[in-house]
Amino acid sequence: MILSSPSGGGKTTLARLLLKAEPQLAHSISATTRAPREQEADGVDYFFVSRERFETMRSVGELLESAEVFGNLYGTPAQPVKQALADGKDILFDIDWQGAAAIASLLPDDTVRVFILPPSPEELSRRIHERGTDAKHVIEGRLKAAANEISHWAEYDYVIVNREIEESLDALRAILKAERHKRHRQRGLAEFVSKFKASEA
Repeated sequence: MILSSPSGGGKTTLARLLLKAEPQLAHSISATTRAPREQEADGVDYFFVSRERFETMRSVGELLESAEVFGNLYGTPAQPVKQALADGKDILFDIDWQGAAAIASLLPDDTVRVFILPPSPEELSRRIHERGTDAKHVIEGRLKAAANEISHWAEYDYVIVNREIEESLDALRAILKAERHKRHRQRGLAEFVSKFKASEA
C-alpha cells in the first residue's frame, strides 16, 4: 500500500498507526540525504546516508525509485521490499507522488495507491507552520509544493480526506482488507479451488 499526501496532510501519523494496528504490514523505510530531525532514528524513520552513498546506491540499482525534494534526495531501497514480498508480507510505502508512480510501474500487480488530503487549505497551512522543525524558506517551499502534490490526487486508487484521524485509520484498514481479498493477491487460491473440481470426479 502506498500512502501519499502533501506535507502536513497526516500520512506519517496514519502510517505509524496503521503499522501498529496491522502486524502483517511491513514498513518500507526510505533512504535520505537530509539530516535527521529530533527524535528520528536511523533505520527506523529513515536510512540517513551521505549524498555520495545515495548516488552510489542509485547508480548500482539498489533503489526502486528516487527523487529530490527541497534539495534532499529520497529513495526506496529495493532489497527490503523484495524480501518482504518473498515472505508474503504486505508493504507500506510513505512516499510522494513521484515515488508512487515509480513503484506502481515497477510492481503494478502489488500496489494500491491511497492519497491523503488535509481537511482544508487553511488547516494544511496551519499544520506546516506549526511543525516547528523547518526553516522559514523550507516552510514556504512546502506550501508551494503542496498544491503540486495535491494536483496528482486523481492518479490514486483511493482518496481519504483526513478530517479525523481514527476515521481515516478505519478507512485505511478497510482498504487494506478489501485489497487483500482481491483474487490475484490470494496465494494458493487456484490450488484451493481445484480441490472442489477434483471432488466432483
